[in-house]
Formats: sequence, structure tokens, C-alpha cells
Amino acid sequence: MSAMRAVAFSPSNQWYDKIQTHFSNHPNRAINTNPHLQFNNNTQNQSNRRNLFPCFSTDASKTPNPPTPLTITSSPLVVVGSANADIYVEIDRLPKEGETISAKNGQTLAGGKGANQAACGGKLSYPTYFVGQVGEDAHGKLITEALQSGGVHLDHLSAVSAAPTGHAVVMLQSDGQNSIIIVGGANMHCWPEKLSDEDLEVVRNAGIVLLQREIPESVNTQVAKAAKSAGVPVILDAGGIDGPISQELLNFVDILSPNETELGRLTGMPTESFEQISHAVVKFHKMGVKQVLVKLGSKGSALFVEGEEPIKQSVISAAKVIDTTGAGDTFTASFAVARVEGKSKRECLRFAAAAASLCVQVKGAIPSMPERKSVLNLLQSH
Repeated sequence: MSAMRAVAFSPSNQWYDKIQTHFSNHPNRAINTNPHLQFNNNTQNQSNRRNLFPCFSTDASKTPNPPTPLTITSSPLVVVGSANADIYVEIDRLPKEGETISAKNGQTLAGGKGANQAACGGKLSYPTYFVGQVGEDAHGKLITEALQSGGVHLDHLSAVSAAPTGHAVVMLQSDGQNSIIIVGGANMHCWPEKLSDEDLEVVRNAGIVLLQREIPESVNTQVAKAAKSAGVPVILDAGGIDGPISQELLNFVDILSPNETELGRLTGMPTESFEQISHAVVKFHKMGVKQVLVKLGSKGSALFVEGEEPIKQSVISAAKVIDTTGAGDTFTASFAVARVEGKSKRECLRFAAAAASLCVQVKGAIPSMPERKSVLNLLQSH
């Protein structure tokens, strides 16, 4: 494995002291590891599959002299999911049936729920690994470069020749709201019937695993099962495929995270009021999911733990809403980072709310993911 630069950690990060992890070499992956990470090249323990993650030190690119290397006692965030090229069109309103309208502007940015959440973890200065697929095309290169610049480790991102990179058309209205159409591409096709031992091992060595529903459910189920067998908590973001979640997958999920619309669609129950949302959540409790994290848009969020009172979190108002794309992904990933760092449930909700507030003030999904220092500064002012 080639030598790499180190991941940068925010000087405001007071949440942990040390990082100490190791990573084994996987020569068969199609895309090389993130150049922002530096790995321990000692091969003496490569036969020990539990020593899977890299040794991190801080990036010297923004400081005259390299700081003392850091180590961490907690394990990384592993995100398994989709990567899309988001094709933005800025419009005043949605077109009516049979109508053609002109867009004010258009551009292509990296996105996809999995890539968004991995980028969020990386920008929050937490060691983050992404398992996913892109095509061998310009969109795949765009996504790879965006994730690398966000500090995400990409040794488990594959480029496939038989399918194009997934993409999405994002119709962005002037009030910041959006409507999205997704083309699955490599996210939904060309996955191996059985995931490689290397991919499953990185999952088993994670501190927490984050899934979404823009890749085949069979892949999510394999990942969740592997994580569960190793005692690694699994968060499933309910966004993506418009269909029921199998009981088999739910058996391995620790936290399910839908928004209120997804909760209503999945349960077939109304979710207009908090009382109705509470009743809908009970349906998932009965299916074995002990914790349900519901994203409520402008009304904030709530964590429902079976047998306990719900924990509510108000939205932290943004100075100006530019684009809500990626806000839910930012919230879920930030919650996961806070959770794996050992924060209380209430602190996790606050941290996620602050990150989401910063996200909606910038256009684009991955470009809008906030850095840890900005999140902590916002929390200090509220």
C-alpha cells in the first residue's frame, strides 16, 4: 500500500484524545485509498484480521510543522451505500404535466445518500470508510475526488465497467426545497452475490455502521448481519427504495432513521402530528427495532427508544436556507459520529441538528457538509 498523507483533525475537537487503528492491504480493490490518510506500513500483524484500520496522524497541509500524531480508542464509522452524480437544475417552480420550463442554472455535483453520509463523517474529522460502487466514467471520477477531498477512506470503493455511475436529477426551487429523481446505475447493479471477506471484515471492525436504501437490500442485509455478529451497532436510514423493509434486515438494525414521510409510507399510518408519529413508531418497535430516529424537517427531530419517553430536538435555525439536499444525510451521519464517540442521546441530537442547520446554507450535498469546528461553534452560540 502506498504512503499517504494524514487526515486533518479540527483543533476544536475535544471529544477524544487518541486514534490507534490498523488497516490490512487489499490489492484487488479498483480504487486506491484516500490520499489524506497515512497508513502504518508494518506488515508483521497483517495476518491478524482484527487489526484492520490505519494509523492516523494530522495533516500538515495547513500548518508549518506537522503536529504530534494522534491515536483514537474508538473504531471508525463505516458507511455502506450509494454514490451519485447530482445533476442540479435551479427552477422557480416544478413543471406541470406536459409542460416544459427553462432552468435558471444547472451543474453536476457529487452526492448519493451513502457518499453524502461518508463525506459528512470525514468532514467532521472522524475516521470514515465508504463501501460502494461507481462506474468507470467521469461521474465516478467526480465522486471519488469529492470523497477524497472530504477525508474519506476509499479502499472499499469499486469501479465497475458494466454499469454507469448512479445519478440523480435534483430540481431545486428558489425557496431551497427540492424534488429528486434517482437513476440507480452502479448503486443497484453489479454487486457480487456475496460481499468479499475484506468488505465484511471492515464492517465487523467498525465502531458503527451506517446504511441507506439506495443499494440492493440483499447487500444491506449481509452488511447488517456481519455487523450484528461482531456487536457493531447498525443505523439504517430509511431513505431510498420506495418499498417495505424486510423483517430479515430489521432483525439486524439497532436504529432506524426515517423522516416523517418515509415513516408514514413504511407503516401505512398517518404522521401529521407528533402523536400520530409516536403511534407509527410503535409499529417498528413491535417489529424488533428498539430505537427509531425520526427526522421532522422544520419541526426538528425525535428519538424514540422503546420503553422510554421520546427525546425531542428542535431545529437550530439557519440564517438562510439555500438547499435542503443532503440535510437529512448530514443529520443521520452526524448523529452516528456523536454516537460512536460516546455522547448521550440528547447530545447526539443536538450535534446532528447543528450540522444539518449548517448544511442547508450551502448548495449541493457533499459541498455543504460542515466541518467539526463550525458545528461546535454553532453549538456554543445556542
